[in-house]
Amino acid sequence: MSAEIRAYELVALKEIAETLNSTNDMDEMLNDVLAKLLQVTGFTTGWVFMMDSHSEEICVATHNLPEGLRANNQEVMCGSLCWCVERFKQNKLEQAVNIIECSRITYAINNELGDTEGISHHATVPLHAGTDRFGLLNVAQTGKSHFSEEELALLQAVAYQIGTAIKRIRLYQVQERHALHYAKLGDVIQRINAIQDINNLPLQAVRHIGDTFNWQHVSLFMYEQQQLSLRATYTDKHVKKEWLTLEIDQGGTVSTAFRENRIVTLSNCHQVPSSSLSSIGIPPFSSAVAIPLRIRSRPIGVLFISSELGRQFDDYLEDFLYSLGDHFTLSVENLRVYEQRRELARMEERNRMARDLHDSVIQKIFSLSFLAKGAETVLAGKEPIVERSLQEIRQLSQETLKEMRTLIWQLRPAGLEHGLLTALKQYGKNMGLTVYEHVEGVRELPRAIEEAFWRIGQEAMNNVKKHADTETVHVRLMKSERLASIEIIDKGRGFSPEKRKGKLTMGMLTMRERAETLGGELSITSTKGRSTSVKATIPVATETETWDEE
Repeated sequence: MSAEIRAYELVALKEIAETLNSTNDMDEMLNDVLAKLLQVTGFTTGWVFMMDSHSEEICVATHNLPEGLRANNQEVMCGSLCWCVERFKQNKLEQAVNIIECSRITYAINNELGDTEGISHHATVPLHAGTDRFGLLNVAQTGKSHFSEEELALLQAVAYQIGTAIKRIRLYQVQERHALHYAKLGDVIQRINAIQDINNLPLQAVRHIGDTFNWQHVSLFMYEQQQLSLRATYTDKHVKKEWLTLEIDQGGTVSTAFRENRIVTLSNCHQVPSSSLSSIGIPPFSSAVAIPLRIRSRPIGVLFISSELGRQFDDYLEDFLYSLGDHFTLSVENLRVYEQRRELARMEERNRMARDLHDSVIQKIFSLSFLAKGAETVLAGKEPIVERSLQEIRQLSQETLKEMRTLIWQLRPAGLEHGLLTALKQYGKNMGLTVYEHVEGVRELPRAIEEAFWRIGQEAMNNVKKHADTETVHVRLMKSERLASIEIIDKGRGFSPEKRKGKLTMGMLTMRERAETLGGELSITSTKGRSTSVKATIPVATETETWDEE
């Protein structure tokens, strides 16, 4: 090789390298380097084919194509396979080669698509960097049917440069996407942390997640009573609060993510959800990701995200997806602690009001009734009109006294200080129910849990009185180092679980929300014509419990 040719090639490679490093935009880089290559080599025209998972179109860059190859929006360039593309896809094209006759050019000539400007042959060079294969660089020249070894070697060197630039830009784009994902994650975390009502958390969380990442469908599942419960869904900008249950082994991808405590990703599956998922409203999807929601490495639910389009989640790092799930569960835990503190504050305020009402208002009403009775005695038979008025005052005082005592009972139930079961038994007795109690464990319950059990027991007994057609109730209170539970059982007429599946009354929702506010769960089981059981289970935190414990 002469010194002049060598110097020419070095200059060409230098100019091309400068062009390749001038931008991080893929389309701009490919078009600019193609134009620069033709300029420094004197070739007439060129085009770049991309054939990897990142490219939706085969022909991504062209320069100075003749009329016959530009016709119909470059239909010939994007049409059926040709020899060079077939060889590349078969992994049989490793270096720059001459194409004796281009089928695309031949097609343009035979179909009279336009002038091909004397181009009949071209050179083709694979674009790759290491083991990564991207596509083909093709160049042609008017009247040229053969490229020399020196020209092919130069094209090979240029192709190496282009392949390296493609890999660099791809890496840059990946890092840029990851940075954007984490920036959006920070925004989602901030929005979720701003939610102050734990009962609205599922609905608002899926809304923020779906809107921020522009995902088509988001579902939130929580684990309770050996089942997965669908709490909220987001589909095409619309949110819906749910409370539908799913057997632990019937949720497909959702069940796998929960049981194996790992992220499960489906890339391009064109899958119709299982009948169980379809029955609770999960739409068909082509790609999906199921993220386990974990507390201290223990799964408590699943965040399921899906799309009708394929490969929608391929670019998301697993660390990012785990972070999304973990930050959500951390928000849940923080909000539960906040709710517990707020509930304690409410309890203290109710107790204060109950004491004030008892110590001041009740005593004054009692005094008023006593004075009215005394005045009646003094005026007996002397002033009939005044006497009747005093009788009315005394009667109203007694009625008000009774109503005030009922109000105090609701604010701070009498007897609760003597034990939860004592209070529930008295409450049932006041409604005409016979209550049989059973207790296991001697641990003293935290005040918030005792209050929650009291309110749940009240609601359950109200339901027994209204619907169960029985006057007998069994209450079981179980306490251990880690858990506390209360179960209210009646032997009434029950109801059909199938008819009520996914449909909870306001009273049922209230009981469940009270349990979940303290990190617990509530189950309601029934058999038509036999019995109904309402069971609330709440974890009992210990002073030595840490986040590291399993």
